[in-house]
Amino acid sequence: MQISVIGCGYVGLVTGTCLAELGHHVVCTDNDPERIASLKASVVPIYEPYLDAMLGANCQAKRLSFTSDAGEAVRAGEVIFICVGTPPLETGDADLSAIDNVARLIATESVTPKLVVEKSTVPAQTGQQLKRALGVYSGKAGAEFRVASNPEFLREGTAVEDFLHPDRIVLRVEDDASEKQLREIYRPVLEGRFRCPVHMGACPSMQPPKLVVTTINSAELIKHASNSFLAVKISYANMIADLCEKVSADINEVTRAMGLDPRIGPRFLEAGLGFGGFCLPKDVQAFIRLAERAGVDFSMLKEAERVNKRRIDVFLEKIRRALWVVKDKQVGVLGLAFKANTDDIRFAPSLEVIRRLLAEGAQVRAYDQEAMDKTSVIFPQIQCCREPYEVARDVDALLILTEWEEFRQLDWERIHGLMARPLVVDGRNLLEPKAMMERGFEYYGFGQGEEAVAAEFVPTLVPRFSAEGASA
Repeated sequence: MQISVIGCGYVGLVTGTCLAELGHHVVCTDNDPERIASLKASVVPIYEPYLDAMLGANCQAKRLSFTSDAGEAVRAGEVIFICVGTPPLETGDADLSAIDNVARLIATESVTPKLVVEKSTVPAQTGQQLKRALGVYSGKAGAEFRVASNPEFLREGTAVEDFLHPDRIVLRVEDDASEKQLREIYRPVLEGRFRCPVHMGACPSMQPPKLVVTTINSAELIKHASNSFLAVKISYANMIADLCEKVSADINEVTRAMGLDPRIGPRFLEAGLGFGGFCLPKDVQAFIRLAERAGVDFSMLKEAERVNKRRIDVFLEKIRRALWVVKDKQVGVLGLAFKANTDDIRFAPSLEVIRRLLAEGAQVRAYDQEAMDKTSVIFPQIQCCREPYEVARDVDALLILTEWEEFRQLDWERIHGLMARPLVVDGRNLLEPKAMMERGFEYYGFGQGEEAVAAEFVPTLVPRFSAEGASA
C-alpha cells in the first residue's frame, strides 16, 4: 500500500520504517527540516536497536522516503498514520494542538479518499473530534475521510521487535472497508511470514498476535489504561521493597515468587528508582485528568505517581547515609538514559539525582554509552567519560542509575582498586549484594535487606591521601 506517516519522532520513525519493512511504500514527513535532512541521509537521530540498519535498507530499496513537504506526503498516501507528539500541559492534560494542525493539513491537502489512522497516544473521544475537524476543514472535491485508531505499544529499546512481533494489535474502525485495509497493512505481522531483521528470518515458532477490533473510545482508552496499570505495578513493587528493608527481607525473592502467580506475572515488578521516560509519566497524568473530568475518583493512580516521585528522595537518602557529607565528594554515575537500550533522557531519574547532587556540592562524572551527549547539554558542569572505569577512578561513591547489561559485566575487582572508597549505591538492583560485599564493596540497593547482609561483611575502605601525604 501507499502509506504516509506524519511525525518522525520516536513512534513515527519506528512505525514508518517497520511498515516499509513489511513491504509497503511509505512517505514520512515532519515539521523539523533538520530531522528530515538527517533522515534523508539515513542518519537516525535516536538510538533504537535495529532501526538504523533497517531504515537504511528500506531507503535503498525505495520503499521508504522522507520529505519536508507535508502536503506532498498527504497526497501520496492512501492511508495516513498520525504520529505527532501529545506532550503534557501544565494541567496534566494532553496537548492535542499538533493533532488539530494535522487534521487541518490533511483536510486541505487531500484530493482523494483517505483512511486517517490515529497512532499517537490520545485521550478518549479524540477520534470523534478528529473526524469532525476533517469534515469542517475539507473543501476539495474527491476528499473523503474515514477515521480509525491503532494505538501503539512500543517500548523504547525493543520497539522494532514490538512492532514486528506484538502481543496484540488493536484497531478501532467504523466500517468494513477500513478494517479490511488495516488487516491488509498488518497481514505480514498477523501471519508471521516475512523476513524479520530482529530474528534474522521468519519466526514460525512465535505465536501470532491477537487482533482486537474495538469501538473508537475503547481503543483510545486501552493505551492509557495499560500504561497506568504498569505504573501502579511498578510503584507497588517499590512499596514492597521499602517494607523489605524494614524487616530484612529480599525484594527479589518476594517478587520472584509473586511473579510465578499467572494472575500477576513477573514483568514490571523490579524495584528501584521507579519509572521515567516520556510515556508513562505523561500517560498517567493524562489518565488522571480524564478520570477527573469524567467524575471518577482515581486516587489510586495519584498515589502510584506520588510513590514514584519519592523514589529519588529514598535513593538520595541512601547516598547521604553512606557518605555522611555529600559536599565536595567525588561521585561517579553509571547510566543516564531512563532505561537500557535507548538514548532517551526525558524524565530520566538520573537527571534529578545529578541535579540534587550538584546542588549539595558534589563533583559528578558520568558514563552512558548512548545518552552522554544529550546529558552534557543539560549539565555542562559534569565530566562525561568515554568508558566506565574512568568514572570509577578516585570516586567516593559509584551510582548505578540505568540497568545496562554492560554494567553487570564490568570487571568489579578492577573498579574496587580504582575507587577512593569502594561504595556502590545501586538504583536498579542490577548487581548481587553478597557478591559485591565479598569483593570488599559497601553496597546498597533497594529492598534487599542490606543491613542484615552487611553485618556478615566488613567493608574494605581505601584511604585517600593529599599531596602532602596526610589522610584526606
